[in-house]
Amino acid sequence: MQIENSYPPTHGLPLSAGLGSKAWPGRADAEESSPCASCAMQRCSNRPMASLDNFRLVVFRAVAGQLSFRKAAEELYLTQPAVSLQIKALEEDIGVQLFDRTGTHIALTEAARVLLAYSRQANALFIQAEQEIAALSGDQAGELALGASTTIAQYVLPRLLGDFSREHPRVHLTLMSGNTEHIVDAVEKRTIVLGFIEGPARSRDVKTEPFLKDEMVLIVSAAHEWAELKSIPCSGIAAAPLLMRERGSGTRRVVEMALERQGVKLNSLRIVMELDSTEAIKSAVEAGLGIGFVSRCAIAKDLRLDNSFRIVEVEGLRIKRDFLLAYAAGPDPLGLAREFRRFLFSHVSTQGSPARARR
Repeated sequence: MQIENSYPPTHGLPLSAGLGSKAWPGRADAEESSPCASCAMQRCSNRPMASLDNFRLVVFRAVAGQLSFRKAAEELYLTQPAVSLQIKALEEDIGVQLFDRTGTHIALTEAARVLLAYSRQANALFIQAEQEIAALSGDQAGELALGASTTIAQYVLPRLLGDFSREHPRVHLTLMSGNTEHIVDAVEKRTIVLGFIEGPARSRDVKTEPFLKDEMVLIVSAAHEWAELKSIPCSGIAAAPLLMRERGSGTRRVVEMALERQGVKLNSLRIVMELDSTEAIKSAVEAGLGIGFVSRCAIAKDLRLDNSFRIVEVEGLRIKRDFLLAYAAGPDPLGLAREFRRFLFSHVSTQGSPARARR
């Protein structure tokens, strides 16, 4: 199982027709340019490569995703010259330029954008084919790319992923983490098959369904003046130094909507710092830099093990939300995605009646 805090490697089961007579065109060239290229071909996916994989397209997707030859080389465990060689060979194969190079910056050409879209579609289709072929023998095998917003990735999914891996040892899981906006974007682009988000998707191309109830709570440090109070008025939040998640975060959106419903104007908040994770907010609260809203599940262990934080009740404010499973609009997930969805809902009890899938 592979877990990352950014977009996962663009492993691929790509187009092979018309791109050379070998399943891996240019492989010898890559090996000449980089002694560890054969290692890279294995490590860039951590699973045996399917015979239809086209290495040039794997490299192309990595460069297109990173918009950097250096970062793509690091992602694929190749040297930068080996990456450049593969892109040059691909451009010669199809007869068009794929990247505009200006100094140290690169940009996709129109041809590259077209190829990238079809390459991603082909990647998804071949992965699905592998999975369905494996299922014919009663086996679940292959690769399943998941993505989760940071709170879910850190506090909810680890045990679920462990249980799923024990039930399906031949399934290779990858997990990217980011804020809700990034995860929704990855679902739209088919970079991941299933996403787990904390706020509304706000996209017609993504379908969501709740899988777990959550509650946001206000926390202060144990030394804060509010630490021993039973509750505070909602208006008090506007006067306090507030630590918030970054823009694009589902958690931030949920908190903002709840405060607006209580008549708190967002432009009246004293946001002293924007942070990109729940752990960062917890550390900043503990250091006395301000107050912050976090998921109750994110501090359950802290409350059991130490006295660094206090939960402060806010009069009239209850921030309850659903953690959402997200996938591309259209047919329901198939193959391993369908199996993981079935596993998820059988292992997680959603309080109340499950809501219908919504766009």
